Amino acid sequence: MSGTSLTRRRALQTGAAAAAIAGLPKFAFAADPVVKLRVLETTDIHANIFPYDYYRDAGDDTVGLARTANLVKAARGEAKNNLLFDNGDLIQGSPLGDFIAYRRGMKPGDVHPMVAAMNTLNYDCGTLGNHEFNYGLDFLQNAMGAAKFPLVCANVVKADGKNLRQPWLILDREFADESGAKHKIKVGVIGFTPPQIVQWDKANLDGKATTVDIVDSANKHVPELKKAGADIVVALCHSGIAGGERKGGEENAALHLAKVEGIDVILTGHQHFVFPGGKEFSNIPGVDVQKGTLHGKPAVMAGFWGSHLGIVDLELVKEGNAWKVANFKTEARPIYDRVDRKVVAKAESEALVLAAAQADHDATLKYVREPVGQTSVPIHSYFSLVADDASVKIVAEAQAWYVADLLKSTPYKDLPLLSAAAPFKAGGRGGPNYFTEIKPGPLAIKDMADIYIYPNTVRAVKVTGAQVREWLERSAGVFNQIDPAKGGEQDLINSKFPAYNFDVIAGVQYKIDPTQASRYDDNGKVIAPDAHRIKELTYNGKPVTDDQVFIVATNNYRAGGGGNFPGADGKTIVFEAPDLTRDAIMRFIIERKTVAPKADGSWSLAVPAGVTATFTTGPNAAAYQPAGIKVEKMGDAPEGFVKYRIVS
Repeated sequence: MSGTSLTRRRALQTGAAAAAIAGLPKFAFAADPVVKLRVLETTDIHANIFPYDYYRDAGDDTVGLARTANLVKAARGEAKNNLLFDNGDLIQGSPLGDFIAYRRGMKPGDVHPMVAAMNTLNYDCGTLGNHEFNYGLDFLQNAMGAAKFPLVCANVVKADGKNLRQPWLILDREFADESGAKHKIKVGVIGFTPPQIVQWDKANLDGKATTVDIVDSANKHVPELKKAGADIVVALCHSGIAGGERKGGEENAALHLAKVEGIDVILTGHQHFVFPGGKEFSNIPGVDVQKGTLHGKPAVMAGFWGSHLGIVDLELVKEGNAWKVANFKTEARPIYDRVDRKVVAKAESEALVLAAAQADHDATLKYVREPVGQTSVPIHSYFSLVADDASVKIVAEAQAWYVADLLKSTPYKDLPLLSAAAPFKAGGRGGPNYFTEIKPGPLAIKDMADIYIYPNTVRAVKVTGAQVREWLERSAGVFNQIDPAKGGEQDLINSKFPAYNFDVIAGVQYKIDPTQASRYDDNGKVIAPDAHRIKELTYNGKPVTDDQVFIVATNNYRAGGGGNFPGADGKTIVFEAPDLTRDAIMRFIIERKTVAPKADGSWSLAVPAGVTATFTTGPNAAAYQPAGIKVEKMGDAPEGFVKYRIVS
């Protein structure tokens, strides 16, 4: 401790004694210095810089780094010691990201608009999210090349055995304590991304890079950080929070990471949830959703698309020669509120952030408004989780059209061709406006991105009838189990099940019985082997047999094992296309000029009479009646949603 601090300690101790004589508590004065450090997190921005929804071509007060930046400015003004980190998923996820990747391109020396915007905020460090790898390693290198902040990632290793990015670093910082005295504190920072990227982006990573389990990587590198002198360690964990026994290779490993000795703070992401708070994490042992802790350590998850700023306020005290976290408080601060079912902005846009990306924003608007064809029917996803749906059907039709053409000269040309597709914009954590809604008339590029939001590429897999059935059983995990003997309302949709894992397979016909238990848990493990939700599965009017052989058109995420679906583990792939699914959809529409995707009731829900099975959707759903099912509006639901019930 410095001489100034020693003098201060003696003065405080003398003052404490005098206070005790005067009848005041002797602990009215602190003998040791206390440094208050505010750690700030952004995560899962996904190329959302402006408060703008490119799909609807309209402003959106619920998104945008420009708005989050306003919260950063305010949070910095409230605390004299600050560090700002980003937790990954930066360059993909909006039409602006796709415009840069597929139309403008990135050469060495170019500045990505996401990086340009972030450079105005003086980030201290960041890590890589799984979507950083969607456009390939060269694009990633070029996109992040102009970043004025370092990036760390401990669990991605190149083919030569070296880390893709430095696994960790130490920030040597000088912070002021509560009396104004300065102290040098070494803040260690380490980063992680889901190891599943080698499956999800196999085409970009195969032979070039591999991954290591998050916890194993931490156990290797955190001791190195501590040996290098780190006083405290902040983990930038682009991985979510999930319970259960650790088996290794977890996609959502933040809770397990919290057990690693030496880590003091965990910044999480990837799941697009909010922590502290969030019913998704209730009743998970080791998680305190009120205090915002994982096994007692402070943690935050700052939503997605700039919706929140994560804040961890630390009180650091010195014990001997080491600084320790003595106290903390966590918060996820939103950029908007919802008042009387309307969005009310809580932050203004920061002009410097907007200016940094203005030219590319304008170019993106021009790009997404380019016409490609027409639709003679509305394409919407308001009922995509409860009924056959046109927004899913057009994807399935385009995939099948694309794959059929490319398989003409292969040994698979005479096999029955099916096509698996899922709803992407189906409300949920995305909010009541997060639905596809395209009216009859012109279709533009922005509509392609609205129908299919991910930069997946087309794949085809060869599977058996038994695997098709199990694929659908896994998909049917989106439904909660309905009890016919139970009175009152019953929620039909499992809110923890991602809509993008609700595959509908076009080309077969089937019913789903939600009164049965789900055969699979949320992670794709069989938990109810005697349960069968898929009923009356047929192909061309005849029952599907276990030994039948099919080709299923799908995407690289699913075919490579994403979602843990039977028949889709990377080993059944027979065709890998170079083209994006979105481009296949666009070519399909361009060739036909006018499309009319029809929800023909190829699948349906078998909800028993007398059961009030409910679900929520967006307020604009009232303008549409889904085909093949009767629904009835029941009233308003929280967060701006509307509640419906299925009429048996």
